[in-house]
Amino acid sequence: MSDYAKGLEGVIANESALSNVEGLDGRLSYLGYSIDELVGNCSFEETTYLLHFGKLPNTSELAEFEKSLRTNREIPQGVIDFLKSAPKDANPMDVLRTGVSMLGLFDKRAGIGEPNQDANREVAISLCAQTSVIVAYYHRARQGLDLPPVREDLSEAGHFLYLITGEEPSKAATKTLDIAYILHADHGMNASTFSARVTVATLSDFYSAMTSAVGTLKGPLHGGANEGVIKMLQEIGSLDKVDAYVEDCLENKKKIMGIGHRVYKVLDPRAPHLQKMAIKLTEELGETKWIDMSERIATMMRERKGLNANVDFYSATVYYSLDIPTDLFTPIFAISRMAGWTAQVLEQLEDNRLYRPLTKYVGPTELSKVVPIEER
Repeated sequence: MSDYAKGLEGVIANESALSNVEGLDGRLSYLGYSIDELVGNCSFEETTYLLHFGKLPNTSELAEFEKSLRTNREIPQGVIDFLKSAPKDANPMDVLRTGVSMLGLFDKRAGIGEPNQDANREVAISLCAQTSVIVAYYHRARQGLDLPPVREDLSEAGHFLYLITGEEPSKAATKTLDIAYILHADHGMNASTFSARVTVATLSDFYSAMTSAVGTLKGPLHGGANEGVIKMLQEIGSLDKVDAYVEDCLENKKKIMGIGHRVYKVLDPRAPHLQKMAIKLTEELGETKWIDMSERIATMMRERKGLNANVDFYSATVYYSLDIPTDLFTPIFAISRMAGWTAQVLEQLEDNRLYRPLTKYVGPTELSKVVPIEER
């Protein structure tokens, strides 16, 4: 048995009241509310308030919070200029990472040292409001399209859909994305949350912590997995080719994107909600190929390997059915997770301690003398 936990697996590094990930039982809750309850009864704005303030808002509190989000959507002209000048073939996550970092240049509240939590809460709201605008504006700028002025009469989900299309979104599309936002809002000490907390634990500024988080989420073993699912389905091509593809992957030990989870040993509790939406959307569109292929892959992997589909597996089909470009899937993850990242950083700073794990040294144990360079 190893005397260390590679990848920190199983190591408890902090305490948090924000989200409870019960991997063995397949349950997820935010501050004592099951995601099933939240999806059925609350909006993403209510969920964000819950994460930031530790309770669900009443009517007046929600109205004030929504107003704060909507009036903080404007991004600095310097960031807009960057989005217009960024390479049109850049990875949107790279643009988002740089855009979030740039926001800090224009915000005098982004100080280092002992935290001002009142100012940090204001910054957190700004980041939650502005992240989606950065993503949408870059998407339009890379196509040479105009950048619609931000509006204050739409929800977070509806506003993003409006910005990327320039058109009023349907209630169904808005509700679908709102649910997806709720499901992705927070998830324990995942890699991006960990990197955000590690960064701010040094008493660096809020924007540096969020930049770390975005950079971490980009990876295909974390947030980038949902893009991989659609690419996999496109590579397979049709339902009749699924079995051969899966068999080949199993035989050659290739990873099947969206299957299995590091924490959940049973079904990911977020997956059924997205599965239902994916089925409904594809039926409404009259094109069920993608969900049919997905369901077959999920069935085979459950029967052959005892592995279940995770949140990425079905979110990919949902976003694709909403006609959202594939390379915006992970940025959408970032938009929703900004609620959790900011809440986690606020929580970290309430009782901060610098993260400083040890390393197991496996290098030479005997010291060597330096040989003069002419004799090497």
